Amino acid sequence: MIVGVLGCDQVLGFELMVPGQVFGMANASLAETGHEARYDVRVCAANRATTTTLEWGAVEIRTPFGLDEVVAADVVIVPGKQDFLVPPQPDVIAVLRAAYAAGARIGSICVGAFILAATGLLDGRTVTTHWQWADSLRRRYPAVKVDPAAIFIDDGQMLTSAGVAAGLDLCLHLIRQEAGPDLADRTARRLVLPSWREGGQAPYIESTRPEDDSLQGIVEWMEENADQPLDLGSIARHASISVRSLNRHFRARLGTTPTQLLLQMRIERARRLLESTHLAMDRIAEQSGFATQASLRYHFVRSVGVPPQTYRNNYRQHL
Repeated sequence: MIVGVLGCDQVLGFELMVPGQVFGMANASLAETGHEARYDVRVCAANRATTTTLEWGAVEIRTPFGLDEVVAADVVIVPGKQDFLVPPQPDVIAVLRAAYAAGARIGSICVGAFILAATGLLDGRTVTTHWQWADSLRRRYPAVKVDPAAIFIDDGQMLTSAGVAAGLDLCLHLIRQEAGPDLADRTARRLVLPSWREGGQAPYIESTRPEDDSLQGIVEWMEENADQPLDLGSIARHASISVRSLNRHFRARLGTTPTQLLLQMRIERARRLLESTHLAMDRIAEQSGFATQASLRYHFVRSVGVPPQTYRNNYRQHL
């Protein structure tokens, strides 16, 4: 599998190196067990050279791969760059669109989502980026649906991730999908990382650290009762405030809505049950708060990227 990493000038150096570190470590893990490397990581840049951002220690990186070789990749990773609010060069937009047309899966790290949004490939999709720049992405590209709470979002052919560390999560997710959980877990252990991080960006968003803990009680109550048929009305009644006020407080402090947070809680509960139990799918749906097995499948695929049964099969060895 060819992994093409887009090297724009003023790229954020750590993000440029993340795919090589993760996929390269996966190759090292395979070598330990006598298997051949699966991943061919290629940094692709105009004139076969790129520079990292000046403020964080500028270096020039030479590469044997030109920008047009992005089109040959099976997976394309787009790191952020310093001037991400400036639209990318036309040749960058052209190769990303060509890679998409050729069937490549394309993922962004942090503010690399702005580069993807400029191509139009994110229009109509739900995406994420660093929480600090989520509103800017939403304003600049109104056709893109921005979820500031997610660590990463897999929307099929297009994937986006939050801050720098979320790029590691995204690459591990791609390994998990392509090669299975065993290789992803072994790679994560070599990187001294969790193979899967619970939750989203909410704990890291500055606005989620209020002087009081007025939302803590309602969030804990939602977690405890996620298997119940909760809706906005019942959550607001428990909080003794109006639905409008509830939504406003959640957006201001957590960067998400009660409905989105509840869905995330239910997905996490379903994932844990799939990993640790032999319950039938209808029981998984019931105990994680989904009205039907079909609803569980729909939301699980949108959030995790694979159907619940596939996810369970991948983890069967751990049950």
